[in-house]
Amino acid sequence: MSDKHLSSQFDIELTAVSTRVMEMGGLVESQIRTAVYALAQFSSQAASQVMEGEPRVNSMEVEIDHDLSSIIARRQPTARDLRLLIAISKTTANLERAGDEAEKIARMVKSIIDSGSSRVLPASELRTVADLAAALLRKALDAFARLDVTMALSILKEDDVIDKEFDGFVRKLITYMMEDPRTISPSLDLLFVAKAIERIGDHAKNIAEFTIYVVKGTDVRHTPMAQIESVVR
Repeated sequence: MSDKHLSSQFDIELTAVSTRVMEMGGLVESQIRTAVYALAQFSSQAASQVMEGEPRVNSMEVEIDHDLSSIIARRQPTARDLRLLIAISKTTANLERAGDEAEKIARMVKSIIDSGSSRVLPASELRTVADLAAALLRKALDAFARLDVTMALSILKEDDVIDKEFDGFVRKLITYMMEDPRTISPSLDLLFVAKAIERIGDHAKNIAEFTIYVVKGTDVRHTPMAQIESVVR
């Protein structure tokens, strides 16, 4: 994830913290996929598994932040090294929030199951976009690990697909609630699930933006796509 330095110990520390980020990313990915399974199967057991795993994600964020603070204090990095450490910190924060969204999906699934409305809700329509969001997060982590700005740029474009799917699902769900007011409460739970999925895509997009920041030294957040493409080129 980084160039070689005069201090081999610095390289070792960077590699160690980068590895921890990837481990955290793998855990969050697992949380998301289990939450998607819980949604697809309306599995209370799978939902509980996600909720039980959330504290570990939080702990990893705290541990990585502690390591980063220690490295910055001892090594006083500059230029690209400092950008990398800042990006790692922001990436772990986004991973933790993506884990929060997975836990939110699990909580909403349990609420829907408890309501007894699981069989009449159009939850299956969310499976495709949920899988897309999980895959996008995996791709964002790959781009960050490789510092691949071309891949990062493609992620920014793919996130628009998730946003459009979310908007379309919201319209369908509103129609569904209007046709059968008895489903309003569980439908609102499903709406929160859809929003959580959309937010996971946003976190993947954020990680991709940090990748571009590390490599190009330019903050591309809230920047038009044409301008981002110019930076990447």
